[in-house]
Amino acid sequence: MQKNYEDAIHNGSRFQAEPKLINANATDNAKRLMAYLCDIYGRRILAGQQIGVNTMPEIDMIYEQTGKRPAVCGFDFMNDSPSRVERGTVGQDTDLAIQWGKDGGIVTFCWHWNAPKELIDQAPDRFWHSGFYTNATTFDLEQAMNDPSSEAYRLLIRDIDAISGLLKRLQDEDIPVLWRPLHEASGAWFWWGAKGPEPCIKLWKLMYERMTHYHRLNHLIWVWNGQHRDWYPGDEYVDIIGEDVYGPARDYSSQAERFNTAISYSTEADKIVALSENGPIPDPDQLVQDGIPWAWFCTWYGDFIWKKDQDRIVYSEEYTEAFMLNKMYNHPYVITKELLPDLRSYRLEE
Repeated sequence: MQKNYEDAIHNGSRFQAEPKLINANATDNAKRLMAYLCDIYGRRILAGQQIGVNTMPEIDMIYEQTGKRPAVCGFDFMNDSPSRVERGTVGQDTDLAIQWGKDGGIVTFCWHWNAPKELIDQAPDRFWHSGFYTNATTFDLEQAMNDPSSEAYRLLIRDIDAISGLLKRLQDEDIPVLWRPLHEASGAWFWWGAKGPEPCIKLWKLMYERMTHYHRLNHLIWVWNGQHRDWYPGDEYVDIIGEDVYGPARDYSSQAERFNTAISYSTEADKIVALSENGPIPDPDQLVQDGIPWAWFCTWYGDFIWKKDQDRIVYSEEYTEAFMLNKMYNHPYVITKELLPDLRSYRLEE
């Protein structure tokens, strides 16, 4: 049966990508993960799940419903943003991610980056803990990027360095990371997108150069998630394209239009495209029928998976009904954690 699914969706060279990372000094395990992603691209999809910050009830809920676990687990450096840490937050996602990687799972990280300074901190929706939103800060990225001698620019470096230290812990454990910073920039609801494409692209390149060449973080696979071609920093700065899609509740379509938009962002190279965030999960049969080969999906946390029923946490069918969750996690087109190969010994490209 599996061969039939592979034949149905694989469509010549359209969905072939070269397993070459933009960082020439990438670690062997990062190369292995990229080789694996390229090998399955257009043939299988990886099941993925974002966890709630510091906790993982989503993983337990999925296992309770399906008997399987996601292959990809999404984490967030939100509470590690220095402007949050100085207000008392304690990030735990690094430890959780290290354990997930040691247990054979694939790690992806985003960063709801609290603005480095100038948090408005006013009711009802502009509190400091919402400081990654444009409406909760007056931090001006354009001014910061135009003046490397400014305090604002120095604070950007400070924050990048702080997160680099945490990413270094994963590198020390030889765990590659699908790294997805500055996500959804073109929406402008986050401060890193509020001033348009140019300063955001500058920040992306600054982060890449600082993390790659200064901190020598060679285990990162760079997932760009800007959601609009004008924000694309260039093929030499992107390994994988991510697209975040939140369709209507119980909409199990393949999101073909959004996939086809995403593959157009790359200027020359054939880049893998992933459904880096989603609300309802797509129907795997629909993915095959439409020939839409998202590399992985990563359902958002909280209400998209669970709800409280008195004093218990139970599965929520508000966005994805239980039958569809089970269909996805037990479908021959879908790779769960249980089906992953040993990615530490996966073949290396010559």
